[in-house]
Amino acid sequence: MKPAFLAELNALLAPLTDPGRAAGMRAYMRNQFDYLGIGTPQRRAAAKPLLKTFKGIGAQRLLEYARELWRLPEREYQYIALDLLALHWKELKPADIAALLVLAQDKSWWDTVDALAGIIGDVLRHDHEFMDDALKHENMWVRRIAILHQLGWRDKTDEQRLFAYALYCAHEKEFFIQKAIGWALRDYARHAPETIRAFTLHNKTRLAPLTYREANKHL
Repeated sequence: MKPAFLAELNALLAPLTDPGRAAGMRAYMRNQFDYLGIGTPQRRAAAKPLLKTFKGIGAQRLLEYARELWRLPEREYQYIALDLLALHWKELKPADIAALLVLAQDKSWWDTVDALAGIIGDVLRHDHEFMDDALKHENMWVRRIAILHQLGWRDKTDEQRLFAYALYCAHEKEFFIQKAIGWALRDYARHAPETIRAFTLHNKTRLAPLTYREANKHL
């Protein structure tokens, strides 16, 4: 990362830091990460003009900057890395997904992992490259990304793959997997409510109670 970039970024963030708020944010995330104490709207408003200047630098450099931001201790820097990738996702290709999955396995928690799932979904653009393998990955967060990568695809959703992924992981006891399956099914239910109702009823004994409740929350 160019030192000038980090200096400019820190100059934008410095007036917004709030130690009191940082303590609350850290506690909310189970004391896993340090924080500067900057809320999402304020962070994005401050950093976006700078991040927009990265347009056209290409996938390799975008990922380099994201990795450098990921190494910094405060959680806001990981969020800024995600904002950078989300802003310029059109410069990424399916071949870059492997690098995004590496990020997902570092400082992993639902906040960064779910944002990466959204970016990967945008990059895939209704394809599924790498996701079948990701579903079988030993890392639970990578499996969560595979389950969630079709969020928001509506009629472009691969229904058979959605259901196959759900059943493949249905036996898992991990909360974040059970929740992800329910979320993915609930999201598709907005487009195909009767299909989800029928699928969850038919597989009620295989799906975790949490998954079933989440999938049917708005049906």
